[in-house]
Amino acid sequence: MIVSANHHIRVIIIKAQLMLGFLFLFSGCTKNRIETTIIGNTMGTTYLVKLILENDSLDYKNIQQGIDSVLNTVNRHMSTWDPKSEISMFNFSNSILPFVASESLIDIMRSSLDISKKTDGLFDVTVYELMRLWGFGPNPKSGIPTMDEVKSVLQSSGYENIKIENGTLIKKNKNLKLDLNAIAKGYGVDKVFDYVKKQGYNDIFIEIGGEVRCSGKNKRNQKWTIGIENPISKNDIKSNICGILDLEAGAVATSGNYRNFTNLAGDIIGHTLNPKTGFPIITDVLSVTVLAKSCILADSWATALMVMNFGNGYQYVKNNPEIEAIWLLKEKENQNRYFSLSSNIPIRDTIYPIR
Repeated sequence: MIVSANHHIRVIIIKAQLMLGFLFLFSGCTKNRIETTIIGNTMGTTYLVKLILENDSLDYKNIQQGIDSVLNTVNRHMSTWDPKSEISMFNFSNSILPFVASESLIDIMRSSLDISKKTDGLFDVTVYELMRLWGFGPNPKSGIPTMDEVKSVLQSSGYENIKIENGTLIKKNKNLKLDLNAIAKGYGVDKVFDYVKKQGYNDIFIEIGGEVRCSGKNKRNQKWTIGIENPISKNDIKSNICGILDLEAGAVATSGNYRNFTNLAGDIIGHTLNPKTGFPIITDVLSVTVLAKSCILADSWATALMVMNFGNGYQYVKNNPEIEAIWLLKEKENQNRYFSLSSNIPIRDTIYPIR
């Protein structure tokens, strides 16, 4: 969810309930800089583009058509909800022969496999059938899966069971299927950012379903200000924002296990699954916010770190200097919340202590 305000917070956009990122944007105004906002729909959620100009010369219609064209291309390649998309064709090919893939699909798969290797498989896009088994995604199954069902799905998943070779994707198991939901929005943000940048704009804010990338300054000629959402809690109604980041260049993505869930036989199941065990995670981590140069990195790492406990996640971040992270944690004894940071990240206006 994204929020924009002039010194106070006001909600301008409600994101769909499917994803992995949960951020709020705040911005101010000045007379000498003109802000143009472009809003649309994509990937089962919404997108928001803010461009800052020194004059009112923007060809709004042309820019929006260009943005929509970029995002439509991403969807045609990567949407598991579209039975005619490239990824759907790959998923249901039931073949271990090389699948000739587009440059876009190869590109995102290369990034996915790189993160999988760096996280020892805790980030994994071969989880289509696993997500479906737990009631998520297209054609979800109902009921709590049995141990045998989980083991069966795990036999055909795993990032080691797919490889890239000469512009093709090759399954090692014909039943393997891909689900790019944990990385596609970040990829889409980067693609839109690159498109807008090529049009000559420098003061840019891009958001898709809570995943953000920006550069330059807002219309007050200040850094873009992004708030971290306070996870839903019956006992905590302090604020819907629990901390604020000021960002001039880079990307931010937040993953949490408190919005996306499914009801299976009366049990509420969070959408964050451990791709190695096949089961939903049990953790004291409420959310993880990742800062990186690109949104594809921020998006994928936020998902991976949400699977880990704080101690393990902290070590992974320390070993990967291309990212920084902010954890929102809760104490087991009294459920009190607190932040923990991977480095001296300039987060402000926090409503919970930093430890």
